[in-house]
Amino acid sequence: MHITVETPIIDSPRVQQIRGMFDLPAETTSRIDWDVHLPITDLPWHIGLIVGPSGCGKTTIARRLFRDCFSPAHRLPAPDNDVTVLDLFPAELPTREVVEFLSAVGFASPPAWLRPFHVLSTGQQFRVSLALLLASELPRIVCDEYTSVVDRTVAQIGSAAMAKIVRQRGRQFVAVTCHEDVETWLQPDWVYRPAENLFAWRRLRRRPALVLDIVRCQASAWPLFAPHHYLNHALARSATCFLASWHDRPVAFSAWLPFVGQGPKSRREHRTVTLPDYQGVGIGNALSDFVASLWVGLGYRAISTTTHPAMIRARLRSPNWHMHRAPSFAAGHEGRMRHATTRLTAGFRYIGPALPPAAARAMLET
Repeated sequence: MHITVETPIIDSPRVQQIRGMFDLPAETTSRIDWDVHLPITDLPWHIGLIVGPSGCGKTTIARRLFRDCFSPAHRLPAPDNDVTVLDLFPAELPTREVVEFLSAVGFASPPAWLRPFHVLSTGQQFRVSLALLLASELPRIVCDEYTSVVDRTVAQIGSAAMAKIVRQRGRQFVAVTCHEDVETWLQPDWVYRPAENLFAWRRLRRRPALVLDIVRCQASAWPLFAPHHYLNHALARSATCFLASWHDRPVAFSAWLPFVGQGPKSRREHRTVTLPDYQGVGIGNALSDFVASLWVGLGYRAISTTTHPAMIRARLRSPNWHMHRAPSFAAGHEGRMRHATTRLTAGFRYIGPALPPAAARAMLET
């Protein structure tokens, strides 16, 4: 495609001065041309990336090539729209699918779903915007200014989450951005750089590894994570707590309790939360698996009851967990467990590898 953009130059004394200072021709229009060849019909693909510095023509090219699917990242819900995030999605879309879209892009914080879009953090708004694009019926999703309004940590983790759901659902997504750092996290099938007019198919590689530092911690770490848990914010006094950090930043928290009941000695997962900026890439599940393996290494049975759809799906796919109770309403519980009778929960038991006993004891003693 040959693309030409012409803009009239309005003459003025200042324009004449600049022409004289920099020896610019006395033209009546400013013209930019691109000859673009993107052979994206030659091979099947899911994710494309148009990347380059500001002013190289990314937006113009993307708008011309994907005219019917182009979506500026800044085209967001009106700031005075006070409906909840949930009600921004099409009315005909089942609530279950709304939850799936929000969780898939790494925005798995039900309390925040009940708030208006304009009160969310910039990172949360970014995730919601991606979920809304995924819920659209566009043949492909083209997002301009991708990750331009969020910090680079949110951009990278959000890109990994977006890539996963796009490929899982067989969609096509094109990111248009000036940020090169998203490439290794999106793992695009093709990349086009307008500044050099270079197009290349790309081999998929594993995204960068997330190496977590996990330590036993005090309950004093819980307030940082409490607002993002999907149940109440209470933490049992008898909980044994663990903190996961990435690049020296706290990212996830997990608390476990002794299991009171018949059967072998057990530990029960009590609260596991990942901060919103780090959701969508499996950090919470990795932390939960690690702590469960610790308990098994010490001779306990590790069990977990959850109502969160994303966690249930993840555990059904995981070889480390066995569902011993399908989603149902709990019965026969009183007192502190009474809340479980009002919502569907599923019960799981950890069956994965155990942490070596010496390492498990050392973790608890730190």
